[in-house]
Amino acid sequence: MLDPVLLRSFVMVVDVGNFTRAAEHLHLTQSTVSQQVLRLEQALGCRLLDRNQRQVLPTEEGERLLGYARRILQLGEEARQALDTEHSEGALRLGMPEDFAGERMMPLLAAFSAQRPRLRLEVSSGLSHELLRQYRNGELDLLLVKQWGADSDCLARWPEPLHWLDSATQPSAGREPLPLVVFPLGALYRQEMIHALEGTGRRWRISYCSASLASLAAAVASGMGVSLLPERCRQATHRVLTADDGFPPIGGLELALYARAELGSAGRSLCEQLQHLCGQMAVTDAR
Repeated sequence: MLDPVLLRSFVMVVDVGNFTRAAEHLHLTQSTVSQQVLRLEQALGCRLLDRNQRQVLPTEEGERLLGYARRILQLGEEARQALDTEHSEGALRLGMPEDFAGERMMPLLAAFSAQRPRLRLEVSSGLSHELLRQYRNGELDLLLVKQWGADSDCLARWPEPLHWLDSATQPSAGREPLPLVVFPLGALYRQEMIHALEGTGRRWRISYCSASLASLAAAVASGMGVSLLPERCRQATHRVLTADDGFPPIGGLELALYARAELGSAGRSLCEQLQHLCGQMAVTDAR
């Protein structure tokens, strides 16, 4: 394996054309640089520099090695920088609901990451109760989560409008028992939906279950059943069901932002940007 120390001396001599100036750039003695180049020539079994000229020039073999030497040194520097913890900003762990981890949030996160290339952004999405558990266990630094009444340590909160949704072309609302499209056990929407239906005495059955919000919205649009979903999930293929259809309005759900007090400058910056974006989204959803 070629020694990067020897390669660096060889490249410097070629670049400046002189052993003395190369030694000055490398903060070495001239004899040390000469010995390092000689060791490299001995290892490769060929002359790399023509020392008989006024300016030291690479031989034909030296010209062929030069490109490889520069690439080896560049890769070594890149590897050093990648593992340089002193200059790394570490990792920032963000948890958010699935419906936020898509088109609305990605431009913000992409711009944030581009501004901080040494920071690793780790985003987790999933059910609200699981994300909140991770935050409380110290596994997340920032958290956007949906709750029926945010906890007292949240930084900001916004109302999260919910709608009973049915298919616009293949409605399920009139079927008995009522087919439901739901999240897995423990999910907020599922619990509230079933509780509301039980209060009206309506018979129901679960026709489709998935942890994916996009999958649930598609299942409703396809006529597989009725579901309780956020305003931002409503599409042209959905029909909103109201109290006139026998589906009581449900309010009180909030989107809450949590952040650890010990966040660094990067975490505080992202927290402020999330707070601004969520405020804008709340205004848009309320219209």
